[in-house]
Amino acid sequence: MQNFDLELNGPNVIAESERKGNASSLLWPWAGANVSLLALSYGAFFLGFGISFKQATLAAVIGTVLSFLVVGFSSLAGKKSNAPTMILSRAVFGVKGNIVPGLLSYLIFVGWETVLVSLATLATGTVLGRLGDINHDVSLIVGFIIAVALTVFGGVLGFSTIMKIQKWLTLVTVVMTLAYITLTVDSVNWSAVNSIPDGTRQGFIGALIFGVTGIGLGWVNSAADYSRYLPRTVSSHAVVGWTVLGASVVPVILVIYGSALAGSSKDLSDAIAMDPIGALTTLLPTWYLIPFALVAVLGLVGGAILDLYSSGLTLVSIGLPVKRHIAASIDAFIMLLGTIYIVWFADNFFIPFQGFLITLGVPVAVWSAIFVADVIMRRKPYSETDLFDPQGRYGAWNKKSLGIIFVGSIIGWGFVTNSFASWLSWQGYFLGVIGGKEGPWAYANVGVIFALVIGFFGHILMSRRAIAAQESF
Repeated sequence: MQNFDLELNGPNVIAESERKGNASSLLWPWAGANVSLLALSYGAFFLGFGISFKQATLAAVIGTVLSFLVVGFSSLAGKKSNAPTMILSRAVFGVKGNIVPGLLSYLIFVGWETVLVSLATLATGTVLGRLGDINHDVSLIVGFIIAVALTVFGGVLGFSTIMKIQKWLTLVTVVMTLAYITLTVDSVNWSAVNSIPDGTRQGFIGALIFGVTGIGLGWVNSAADYSRYLPRTVSSHAVVGWTVLGASVVPVILVIYGSALAGSSKDLSDAIAMDPIGALTTLLPTWYLIPFALVAVLGLVGGAILDLYSSGLTLVSIGLPVKRHIAASIDAFIMLLGTIYIVWFADNFFIPFQGFLITLGVPVAVWSAIFVADVIMRRKPYSETDLFDPQGRYGAWNKKSLGIIFVGSIIGWGFVTNSFASWLSWQGYFLGVIGGKEGPWAYANVGVIFALVIGFFGHILMSRRAIAAQESF
């Protein structure tokens, strides 16, 4: 497969002749997807939970690494069975029943790719606006065209193009991000940062959960998409290790530095809620604005490319009878409409973003935990033929697994507070047990933790015998 050729593989199992490379190749897609200046803005979001810089640092490290450990374990499924994540998920939920987590995953992918392209558009508009008398809408349109073009190019062409692009995106973005840190380090007021008092343990847990859902958890449903081309002989420990390393190192550093910047200036922290990337330009000299726009767009596009690629695979896996690249093109159109809404009509970025993360984060947390438990329990690769046969060993519908998603979501939503939009206020109906919607645990969003625990241990308890029977064939 040549670089920039259209990938013809879709939901199928990758042929033995196409499996190549080693675990270290996973560094590039995951690093490229997460080396983003958005992580700097996350620093302000972490402090928004009323915690200190020290607590924000600890929450960033724990939340990021733990969430990408889940991604790493999910990657093992691709290495073992060489199929996309949402095809392998059929073994857990049934060939037809997998449409439920498939639709959830699809919404996550489309949501994230829309958010990332929107941020790239907003950042470009802010930068060009500072450079001269350029109409704001014209600036936004320029950013919109650049971000969309790069995202669609990589996401539609597929795996080989992505692996090539992500390597260079990572290298360029890391160098230019270091330049940003060098130029802005004098803006950090360590006296102000260190004077921020410690928050409550509930606030710390809330920040940690935000890190889990906002940084790593949304990638679990695409993990196998990038490890499926690896030979099955590749070390499992290496697959997990390179995934976690590539995805975690830079975001952790950037979140910590972003917390220091936000803790030094309340004005900057407030501005980030409206324009998370563009607000960061206020610290820069004019001559670095064009390089900043480049690094902002490239960093965000790296994640959007992976989302668009996996959303196309997911759409095909749940039954849309088209080729992968056609499905990705459909998703690109939906992304365009969503970006136009966020950029030109939404009043605030952080409000719809938080509501989106919390609402979908709960059922995705249940699914992620179920899938990881399944990967850990299985000793043999998934049966290739049965993944596509409703009459095979995995069946058409696995009511137990679907029931766990239902129960985990109901309980999880009952223990999160989602006041970011009036139509989400129904969540938190169980919070009365731990102090109510205005109590100390109201904004900790512990429902995500409950969802993870229910999914992981529920699947182990209810599926051990079924998995043993499947592997005895």
